[in-house]
Amino acid sequence: MFKAIECPFLVPFGGSFNVKNTSTSPPKDKDKNNSYNKSLSNFVEELDQLQRILYAHDRHSILLIFQAMDAAGKDSTIRAVMSGVDPSGCQVFSFKQPSSKELDHDFLRRAAIRLPERGRIGIFNRSYYEEVLIVKVHPEILKNQKLPEDTDWANIWQHRYKSINNFEKHLARNGTVILKFWLNISKEEQRQRFLSRLEEPEKYWKFSAGDVQERQFWNDYMEAYETALNATSKPWAPWYAIPADDKGFMRLCVADIIVKSLDSLDLHYPKVAAEDLDRFDELRRVLQKEKD
Repeated sequence: MFKAIECPFLVPFGGSFNVKNTSTSPPKDKDKNNSYNKSLSNFVEELDQLQRILYAHDRHSILLIFQAMDAAGKDSTIRAVMSGVDPSGCQVFSFKQPSSKELDHDFLRRAAIRLPERGRIGIFNRSYYEEVLIVKVHPEILKNQKLPEDTDWANIWQHRYKSINNFEKHLARNGTVILKFWLNISKEEQRQRFLSRLEEPEKYWKFSAGDVQERQFWNDYMEAYETALNATSKPWAPWYAIPADDKGFMRLCVADIIVKSLDSLDLHYPKVAAEDLDRFDELRRVLQKEKD
């Protein structure tokens, strides 16, 4: 079963993660004059090659989960990191407010039916973690979820963390590599990005008045993230808290973690049996004669 790679941004498994002690900016020893784009390009090229081997190996799938406050850069990070991967080798799903049909099922079901097949990379832009983030910040949402009357409301969040952990461990046991990224943006940087959207007409479509209203719940969201990450960061399904105030550095970190995680799987092209090699030699001679 997959085990998380070491990284400065890995959320500890023992429940000691603290949002206030987690930086939203790159480490001070990072030279901002470095070419992030060039380094990212190298990772993207390597990721493309690894995905091809992943597909041929056909034993694992990759699930990348991105969670963040609005304007942290989820869309652009997914686009930048996956830009060089064969489109047939990956799939992206964005999870917004559940539909009435989705509310007729448990909260994990809509994610379960979108899991990647072996050999492919699946990307969740938001995910079932919304059920312990936005729903926890706005518990009134629970009223529309058609939960049983005897639901243990006092322990509902603990039950959901347990359901998520069991779900992810089941996936890991069956070959799914789960990498979860919290893009950790500061409140001030989010404010600046919202202002940018209001000042540039081509970005108007990105702006929602509700995004600004949600800022009043910032501390509640940070508490929800801290609790959720502590409860669900596991060796087989790690969380990485990535500084998100610098988009170039953020994308580079995400790409680095994905590539190193794939490298740790010891992927390889399937070995061909000796009798098949003999058959290939025979077919090669047939094809060469056609040219003559």
